[in-house]
Amino acid sequence: MRRTLRVFGLATVAAALATGPAWAQERKKESAPPQGQEVSIPRRGPEHEILKKDAGVWDATVEVKDPGGKTETSSAVETNTLLGDGLWSIQDFKGEIMGSPFQGHGISGYDAARKKYIGVWVDSMSASPSRMEGTYDAKTRTLTSTMEATSPDGRPTRMRTTLEWKDDNTRVFTMYAPGGKGDEPPMMKINYKRRSSSTAPRTKR
Repeated sequence: MRRTLRVFGLATVAAALATGPAWAQERKKESAPPQGQEVSIPRRGPEHEILKKDAGVWDATVEVKDPGGKTETSSAVETNTLLGDGLWSIQDFKGEIMGSPFQGHGISGYDAARKKYIGVWVDSMSASPSRMEGTYDAKTRTLTSTMEATSPDGRPTRMRTTLEWKDDNTRVFTMYAPGGKGDEPPMMKINYKRRSSSTAPRTKR
């Protein structure tokens, strides 16, 4: 199937080249926006700087509390790259949690219209995606978000998370358990340390 798609794609490109400039000009006319309706391309702003400084390879120490209150510790690696001139951060997380292999993938960005940081997360221990929305406090260098997820029994769940930058090479992620009457105990903490050999990757366009 993959070979069929590849061949089909090559045939499409070949057909486009064979038709010459006339085809290209016609396509340009069709794709051009109507007069007075210019296409606005989003630009990276100062809010995207916290996404940029996340880029690179990070060694992580994961602390998870089991139902009995015991804390289990494991190691992981997170690799973050930038997309769209830094408009989006792509996270790839690989490690082990509570004795089982764990892999996660996230996309984060800044919604200028809503003035919120937003994100989507999927991982190998969840059957549905989690969505995040939050704000950044420059004084405390902390991004505080609300994560909306689905519990194993199918019920919607809202949890608070914080991501605090201790310095340019150290950050701490904390996820708090849903609580009642002000009770919101931390259920997971991830301490990140940037690899000394890690540099911010080139931006993907």
